[in-house]
Amino acid sequence: MIILASKSPRRKELLKLITEDFIIKTADTDETLPENISPNEAVLRLSKIKARPFKNESDIIIGADTVVAADGKILGKPADDENAFEMLKFLSGREHSVFTGVTIISPQCEKSFFRETKVRFYDLSNSEILDYIKTGECRDKAGAYGIQGAGALFVREIEGDYFNVVGLPVSALYRELKRNFFGNFNKI
Repeated sequence: MIILASKSPRRKELLKLITEDFIIKTADTDETLPENISPNEAVLRLSKIKARPFKNESDIIIGADTVVAADGKILGKPADDENAFEMLKFLSGREHSVFTGVTIISPQCEKSFFRETKVRFYDLSNSEILDYIKTGECRDKAGAYGIQGAGALFVREIEGDYFNVVGLPVSALYRELKRNFFGNFNKI
């Protein structure tokens, strides 16, 4: 059995590209990060925190977490609409990185990896940001935007894996599962 240790509906849909045979379990965990942690260390740590409560003797557990970072500042999910506005204003007209960490745990091993995708935003007006916030789409997303929704209107270009920005680097996860956990596992 595969367990996806994530509440994200986006991760659920993306994992379906690999397999339909999984269940979702989540635990209340302390996701407080130490000061001055790098974005890649942050997502690796958070993906492990999400996956480890479900470690057992038979299942494969997948935990994942995503953060947005610019100028060494990590942007998680906004606390409220004002915080979302501040984040989007900060990202306006500049490049930032989206990091997603993934931890896969089986009875035999634990493997963690991360992917980074660079995203460049257009310059955003205050009214564009406020109109986007009114959609409610920004509330549960790192960096206060969803590239798969109306947030796509802000994106000038990306460098790297689009699905990593959505929340799960699907092709990298598929290859890790195939290489280290299933051997003969083929979706296609």
